[in-house]
Amino acid sequence: MGFKQMKTNLTFTYLSLLLSIEKNRAIQRMEQINTIVNWSRIDHLVITHYPVGKSATGNDAYPPLILLKCLLVQQWFKIDSDPELETQLNDPISFKKFLGLSFDDPAPDHSTFSRFRKRLSKDTMRLINSDLLVQFAAKGLTINEGIAIDARLVQSASHPISTEKLKEERQKRQTTEGTLHKKGRPRAFSRDLESDWTVKNEKPHYGLKEHASVDTRYGFVLATEITPESHNDSPYLPLCVADSCHTKEPIKKVYADKGYCGEPNRGFLALNKIADGIMRKATKGTELTEYEIERNKTISKVRYVVEQYFGLSHLHNNAFRARFPRLINNAMDVLFRQMACNLRRGIRVVPT
Repeated sequence: MGFKQMKTNLTFTYLSLLLSIEKNRAIQRMEQINTIVNWSRIDHLVITHYPVGKSATGNDAYPPLILLKCLLVQQWFKIDSDPELETQLNDPISFKKFLGLSFDDPAPDHSTFSRFRKRLSKDTMRLINSDLLVQFAAKGLTINEGIAIDARLVQSASHPISTEKLKEERQKRQTTEGTLHKKGRPRAFSRDLESDWTVKNEKPHYGLKEHASVDTRYGFVLATEITPESHNDSPYLPLCVADSCHTKEPIKKVYADKGYCGEPNRGFLALNKIADGIMRKATKGTELTEYEIERNKTISKVRYVVEQYFGLSHLHNNAFRARFPRLINNAMDVLFRQMACNLRRGIRVVPT
């Protein structure tokens, strides 16, 4: 088995639509993305770590780079499901031009996207995101002098259940019976049992939590991680800092809100010679000084970029709610969203 050979010849349909294609804004944006990204490097990373297409038997598979681009289109155009993605890809000329599909080529079946997402590991997707940022840096951008870190709550893909019921379902899932339907077949779908409960602003919330770091100069998303909702924000600061190191340039300053204030994080920054931009909070019996209040205001004017990322992805990608009932699938989804956001940002700031 190898990879399908995609047609590159110009069809009569393409020639007849050439004028309208040139005026299509979606095509123009995706063409701009093609000018700032070396897709051959991304293709090499995917193929190197992709376990399909290397057998001598079986039907030819879709080239993984095309499937990667399909999932980016899903993020950019707010397409909620894989079946709907298949439908959409069979319609607009802008998508097919970006993907390199001929107009008379059908889009991959929706199940192909699901299998691709499962076969592509988190480590590979992180390598791809890192290489993209390295490419941007090679074009003259300094992307990690300052980083802003924060976390947000994400609703579970399943309806909430009580803590007692959640514990019971988790125990059941660990048994053979818990992984099978009544007729003995493996469960194709299951509810989310990796989410949990937390309380924010005196309101209970059931779901997951996304931790992210964002470049304070250009707004690139440098790192993102998803965890059960009850996990505290503060311990993830060192992880976000480490995952934000994509180039040889050192991180000079880290900005974060009061939730990250504490000796462990301040000590971590001092040990690594990174300037402390964590906002201070009052403690019992100790009020903030005027200097600390003004310092917090100054930091707020910089760290807003991570909240801006949360707000834009909430608006354009429905990021306020998990798409899948499994943590690993949602982790892949946020990594694709990271890449989609950075490409969309790149066409504004990367010199061409």
